[in-house]
Amino acid sequence: MEKMGAKPSAVVLTDLEDASVRDVMPLVVKFGNRSFADDDVLVVAQCDSRQGKLPIASASLDVIVSVLRRVEVVNEQWLAEINRVLKPGANYVLQFSRTSADQLNQFALERKLLISGLVEISSVDSDAISDLDGSKASTIMGKKASWSMGSSFAIKKTNKVIPKLQIDDELDLIDEDSLLTEEDLKKPQLPAVGDCEVGSTRKACKNCTCGRAEAEQKVQLGLTAEQINNPQSACGSCGLGDAFRCSGCPYKGLPPFKLGEKVALPGSFLVSDI
Repeated sequence: MEKMGAKPSAVVLTDLEDASVRDVMPLVVKFGNRSFADDDVLVVAQCDSRQGKLPIASASLDVIVSVLRRVEVVNEQWLAEINRVLKPGANYVLQFSRTSADQLNQFALERKLLISGLVEISSVDSDAISDLDGSKASTIMGKKASWSMGSSFAIKKTNKVIPKLQIDDELDLIDEDSLLTEEDLKKPQLPAVGDCEVGSTRKACKNCTCGRAEAEQKVQLGLTAEQINNPQSACGSCGLGDAFRCSGCPYKGLPPFKLGEKVALPGSFLVSDI
């Protein structure tokens, strides 16, 4: 059923076979934010057969209400037409039965309205139209943007003035130099160049001549000076090499040597293989 005045200011789109102005007027008044006469409201029944076209001038409607059993009716063509006929800032309301909400995720439907150009998309509470299947319905509302595509407006620039910091001359300020102690002002003493630092924890230099390298070898091998300078063997096999030494031999890991002669380590003994 269609009922239309000379220039309708509200439209109701429904896929129901018939709908009266009396049934849909509460929704029109609520979301149109004013009262409407019956002649101001155009009811378009079976809107799914209209191919997304309305015989209405552009930007002339205060509100459009869709009451649908099948939300699939709201396609890109209908949304483009709804944007065309709504006034800037006017409301679009979509009420659909919960059975339809089960078929199409409500979040996806809200996103569909947002992509079409509507703004402030939200779910709202409202009484369901009695002709809808089921006793409950969901309602989504959006608005047409208050600006039109291609419009321009000036941006107001605000210059923020930073307040000046005023320092009271009588305010007691701390001298930074007074925070330093005599110990802080002392010049650090650097070690003399070339000092071998005997007794420190650092390793011996390459080509060491001060005896540190030899001392480190003794500590690493666990041998005394007597064992290095005059090696002896209780079993007589220590000088033949590791293949003839027991697991607790103090000379294990050293090259073969002659008993009574000083153990000589190769120059690359402490050099990493990697």
